[in-house]
Amino acid sequence: MFVHFARPRRISTRILLVDSTDRKIVAILQSEGRITLTDLADKVQLSVSRCQRRVRDLESAGIIRGYRAVIDAAALGYGFEVLLFATLSRPDAVTEFDAALAEIPEVIEAQRLFGEPDYLIRVVSADLPSYQRLYESVLIHLPGVRGLNSTIVMKQAVDPRPLPGRPPREVHPVGPRSSARSIQS
Repeated sequence: MFVHFARPRRISTRILLVDSTDRKIVAILQSEGRITLTDLADKVQLSVSRCQRRVRDLESAGIIRGYRAVIDAAALGYGFEVLLFATLSRPDAVTEFDAALAEIPEVIEAQRLFGEPDYLIRVVSADLPSYQRLYESVLIHLPGVRGLNSTIVMKQAVDPRPLPGRPPREVHPVGPRSSARSIQS
């Protein structure tokens, strides 16, 4: 009797082993996004080429998703901020609702939530009258909306800040990766 064992297929998912050096790179870039690669390499004690490869790998893996300037919205005329809670009337409206939200420039952030409400939406405008116009002409007409509740932001108590230190685990599953520091399963 001849038994043939098929070779297992390779799965294209890779797991990036995020080590302490990667964490240092991420921590530095969160607080010093404009740091030069040379200065970053010095701070994490790597050669410039090894540091560049790690940064590129972190970007490719989606751990570093982009670089942004932190803007004072009030200085640009957006001194009024609202946290808008939205509840949808039906679960099948999510995709359409998400797409409609993405088209509203004053919506600067939105999270889908478990339970009710369904969404927390951050909206900026010049002042209360301009927010009221946006609310009445656009927001209440979003697809699938059953209810909206606006809460006016009094002040920012904690400015956006870097993520806290090390989470409980070291392995972070990510997309395709070409580094020798990745494991393919």
